[in-house]
Amino acid sequence: MRDVSSRISWIFFLLVGVTVAGGVLTTLGTSVAITAGVVLLVLGGWAVSLCLHEFGHAFVAYRNGDASVRDKGYLTLDIRRYTDPVFSFVLPLIFLIAGGIPLPGGAVWINQWAIRSKTARSLVSLAGPLMNLLLGILLTVTVALVPMPVGLLIGLSCLAFIQVLAFVLNILPVPGLDGFGVLEPYLSEPTRAFADKVRPWAPLVLFLLIIGLPGVSRLFFDVGGVIFELIGGDADAAFAGYDELLFWRR
Repeated sequence: MRDVSSRISWIFFLLVGVTVAGGVLTTLGTSVAITAGVVLLVLGGWAVSLCLHEFGHAFVAYRNGDASVRDKGYLTLDIRRYTDPVFSFVLPLIFLIAGGIPLPGGAVWINQWAIRSKTARSLVSLAGPLMNLLLGILLTVTVALVPMPVGLLIGLSCLAFIQVLAFVLNILPVPGLDGFGVLEPYLSEPTRAFADKVRPWAPLVLFLLIIGLPGVSRLFFDVGGVIFELIGGDADAAFAGYDELLFWRR
């Protein structure tokens, strides 16, 4: 019998199914179907990307010496295997539908002592944000090359932009975020000790600044928009999708 730790979870396939169902709804043409479809497409796609983000961390860790991630089920793309279902899944979806902010989701526990080198430890941290950026690029290319109905186009564009925003947010060098994890292996012991003290609340302060201060929020979205356009994204289509996602603001 195949080990559960090496099988892709049915939960992941369910999330993919929700995403596809949302995409189909956007093609039906009515305004209600487009709105419902974009919501399902973006939320389902975001949940899928949360799994892939953490899989990226775990896969690179596994390839560089940490076999424990396989035994913990991190390679199954099962969102239930992460630190906490509420923080891993529920809160990121609520933040996205409430304010369009791609809050980082679940965390995987990596045995840093098992990783072979400082460079490898940096790559483990970098793998998650790069997965978001790769997804953003793939979605953008799909929108650019494949003819599709307007509803599907704006939904996929919105999801692609959200992936870019997730990359920007996660790559920031703030303790508790992946960007700091990229730098951490090369920092001094006192710096790492200080980071450990602020790690629990530093990301929360950052999120509150993004949500509460219009200038910070604008800068965050502007940086994301520049990167999105550099990879060929259509900002107008993405924000049209955001308008459907945040339909309750109308």
